[in-house]
Amino acid sequence: MKARIKWVEGVTFLGETESGHAIVMDGAPEGGGRNLGPRPMETLLAGAGGCTAYDVVTMLRKGRQDIADVAVEMEADRAETDPKVFTRIHLHFVVKGRNVKREAVERAIELSATKYCSASIMLGKTATVTHDFEIVELAAPA
Repeated sequence: MKARIKWVEGVTFLGETESGHAIVMDGAPEGGGRNLGPRPMETLLAGAGGCTAYDVVTMLRKGRQDIADVAVEMEADRAETDPKVFTRIHLHFVVKGRNVKREAVERAIELSATKYCSASIMLGKTATVTHDFEIVELAAPA
């Protein structure tokens, strides 16, 4: 895997990925930025969320669960001194669908957390990573 980061100006950077995508990262105004994009650490946290959401959606679909939406709400704490690594990350999954089995969601999250999601497993080397979930039952189509 490869990526390239290009300094634009101030503390604004353009990330270019091997797959041909770009992301702008910037700092807060008080740090010399113009708030043009997420902070690099926000990008890292969102990447972990995307990684685990990908796993969970894939497993639930393979398990023939009738899901309509999956969201991961994340909260994290960082160390107060440099390096300000993540020390705590909590992931709250909200799974919406019809007749979604609790056991299937629990198993998908557990497999992602312990086996498949490289990003959250890597962040777990410095942070305590916890997770919970809720299932929102949608009405049957009319």
